[in-house]
Amino acid sequence: MSTKEELEALLRFLSQDAKLPLATAMRKVKDLQKADLTSSLEISRTDLKTLERAISDSKIAKQVHNAAKHQTKKRPSDSTSAESSSKRTELSGSSMQTTSNSITLPSSIHDTTILSSTTIITNRAPLFLAFTVTLLKYTMPLQPLSSRLSLAQAVVSMNSRSKAISLGLEGSKSAEEEGWGQGQPLVKIMRREVRVLRRYYLEEQDTPSFASSATLSDDSKYDDTKNGSDDEQDTMKVPKAVYETTFWALDLEALRSSAKSGWVERPDTTTALPIYTPQFARSYLLKSFSIAHEPSAEPQIKGSKLTASALIAEKERALALLLGALEILFSSWASVLSAEDLDSRSWGWYVQIRPEVQSGPNGWGQKGGVKLSDILKLKREVK
Repeated sequence: MSTKEELEALLRFLSQDAKLPLATAMRKVKDLQKADLTSSLEISRTDLKTLERAISDSKIAKQVHNAAKHQTKKRPSDSTSAESSSKRTELSGSSMQTTSNSITLPSSIHDTTILSSTTIITNRAPLFLAFTVTLLKYTMPLQPLSSRLSLAQAVVSMNSRSKAISLGLEGSKSAEEEGWGQGQPLVKIMRREVRVLRRYYLEEQDTPSFASSATLSDDSKYDDTKNGSDDEQDTMKVPKAVYETTFWALDLEALRSSAKSGWVERPDTTTALPIYTPQFARSYLLKSFSIAHEPSAEPQIKGSKLTASALIAEKERALALLLGALEILFSSWASVLSAEDLDSRSWGWYVQIRPEVQSGPNGWGQKGGVKLSDILKLKREVK
């Protein structure tokens, strides 16, 4: 009997190493499972004719067989694989799920009197992260906070990389441009296309499946209403199919970095795919904001400073105030704009409220003031 981990590894092998469109890969998992071919190693050891009978497609069978043999030949030793996997950020099914369920942020403050008189000190990247996390609450409401943090961090990282290239601080091709995301589904957020990993859970007796989303697309142009031929449609309609419409954002740069020398098309997919973790994004938010105080409000004793606990509390309050202002903005428009329209307008809003910094490399990471009253001015006025 196949375990959940084996089925997930098989799906990753088919979509990543064999380079099958994800929709096709998910349909073939069940066929391979019935034939007791639940790993790339088992596939590599079987003959092509047996594989063709299992998959019912000679072209795909040959493609999968070659990929399995290639992967087995180039696979590093168990000890090397274990060592490399311990150094990368990975998705670990049950442990990540347990941890993500406990992810929280400070409760938002919506008192407009307080917000209107508050200025937050920060730099652009964490502001963009907070902005995107809050936006996703309204454009992708099915996503839990942990997924929104992961997706938003991916958008911020992509944006930062583009900025670094424009400033001449980085010049190499991205992992996406080199094809490391091929076959993985995409979600469109704030002008960026983010490669994702669906947070579904496979059951041994079920056909893998996945749900549609207004912001979801695949390299294979997969249409959830047209899963191949009529015959394939019938086989996909499994009453007990388990799926979720929640995602992790894949960290393609980490995926590329983890590749070993030699065969570097794809790393060993028996290990988990690296993701942007919600813990990192949460930690980044909690430490990146402070409240601007009037000189008269500063500590009166010369040389006095906030204690460590007071500093943490102030940073959390600064984040709570910022999130509150952003929620007021997005909620005011969410009832009259579609998710797509709200997303498309959001970049312009962000540009209007981000802190002013020096142009060129000198402005990289520079902090500035963000008046929360400027965010409130962007909200929809109800007549």
